[in-house]
Amino acid sequence: MFIFAKKISMSKIRLIYKYFRHLLESKNTKGHGIHSPYLYRFTQNTIYEKNPFYVFQQIETLRDHLKNDDRWIEFKDFGTGFDRDVQVKTIAKKSLKRMVWAQLLFRIVNFTNAKNVLELGTSLGLTSAYLASPSADIRCVTLEGSHSVAEIAKENFEKLALRNIAVEIGNIDAILVNVLTKMGTLDVVFIDANHQKKSVLNYFEQCIKHIHPETVFILDDIYWSADMEDAWKIIRKHEKVTATIDLFEMGIVFFNKSFPKKTFKMVL
Repeated sequence: MFIFAKKISMSKIRLIYKYFRHLLESKNTKGHGIHSPYLYRFTQNTIYEKNPFYVFQQIETLRDHLKNDDRWIEFKDFGTGFDRDVQVKTIAKKSLKRMVWAQLLFRIVNFTNAKNVLELGTSLGLTSAYLASPSADIRCVTLEGSHSVAEIAKENFEKLALRNIAVEIGNIDAILVNVLTKMGTLDVVFIDANHQKKSVLNYFEQCIKHIHPETVFILDDIYWSADMEDAWKIIRKHEKVTATIDLFEMGIVFFNKSFPKKTFKMVL
């Protein structure tokens, strides 16, 4: 027990250190140091835009309900290999993306006029809802390993009257290739599934085969562990990657060859 607690403590200390280092290295100038007109508009309309859209309140009301949902479900975790019973409210409180980050996803999809959106890691479906809400013309496909969790997400999509989300259930490592084949070209990809370096890089390499110059990838929890940080470093250096935006909790990846090969560190 002491060793486990020590590991958790060291992990938290590492994360705190990384965050304060990120703050020091970030040039919090609201994007004014960016010379690319597109990237400047992107930062202003996604990262620094704070005005709420009409759909936000409905999704956040659902979040509040989920935080009080006492149902127990079986959670299948392909990342750790351990299955366990968990209450829906526990997932809602500990695993769902915080409001400011979920709404950033909405703004990215909205700004890019994305039509084909892929999410790896559905959870209870709140981020899926934000990704799919900018337009009914969006086709959002979300992949979830745990069947019971995916069923809760489907319930939530019904409550929000979102008919443009398709849920694919199964081990993402096994089903991703077929999903990508059916989807074709991707506009926005949100990667928030297995947090192991090998899996993240595999997801990235599979998805990158389906990009176009304006495609945007978003990676979650890029400093969650040393393993995730290594994956983020490798992705930033990939030959097809140009500009990246490091927000500490999320990393945004661009592929347009007119953009500089540079990482912009910012604070949301």
